[in-house]
Amino acid sequence: MTDATTETWLILGATSSMARALARKLAERGAGLLLAGRDMDDLQATAADCSFHNASWAEAIRFDARDPESFGPIVDRMQAETGTLNVAVFVGSMPPQEEIDAQPEMIDGVVSDSFTGPARLVHALAPLLEARGSGTIVGVGSVAGDRGRVGNYVYGAAKAGFHTYMSGLRNRLTRSGAHAVTVKPGFVDTAMTWGLDGMFLVAPPDAVADAILTAERKRKNVIYTPFFWRYIMMIIRAVPEPIFKKLSI
Repeated sequence: MTDATTETWLILGATSSMARALARKLAERGAGLLLAGRDMDDLQATAADCSFHNASWAEAIRFDARDPESFGPIVDRMQAETGTLNVAVFVGSMPPQEEIDAQPEMIDGVVSDSFTGPARLVHALAPLLEARGSGTIVGVGSVAGDRGRVGNYVYGAAKAGFHTYMSGLRNRLTRSGAHAVTVKPGFVDTAMTWGLDGMFLVAPPDAVADAILTAERKRKNVIYTPFFWRYIMMIIRAVPEPIFKKLSI
């Protein structure tokens, strides 16, 4: 267990580049880290790196958004910690839209990975934060959830659902003193975007991690990162539907 003055962070999807960048920064400020995902070897390596960089403790734990049986041990482990509990959700999958079009059964997996799986676990953790009257849940969505586009509308739909869930969760948690922040990254240099056409203004994972920590500290509600994506998406949302249907974006 941690000392009561120590913060604990559960990072879901801790094998992603953005999650690793956040974990390193949290380690440097002495947080305790529970790193959750499917690749245990990768998670163990990240835990060792975080311990080296001043984390009060760092452990790997199995999490699979499509396997609810993996959720219980995570909830139990978080409940055993004292002090402030926090959660950061980086989970998601974005197969090419053309593959989903050819195999519609893939939709279930995308929605489980990007919305319902992490939301179900977060919903089990929310009462712990409420009971302590503190803590933050960071939900990493995507600008893809702001408007359905022909290139990735299944992934976008899943993230749009997650955004709405986070909005309602934020409304709930604020009554107890806890908080929830929705993070909407644009293009980030991660495995999910490698090799994709049309990438521009690609942000490094470290920049996203910095933006998340600033949003957590200032108790922001919704942020776009990098910040200019707020204005890009404002323009995209404003395009009239008859015109938008003709665009290949």
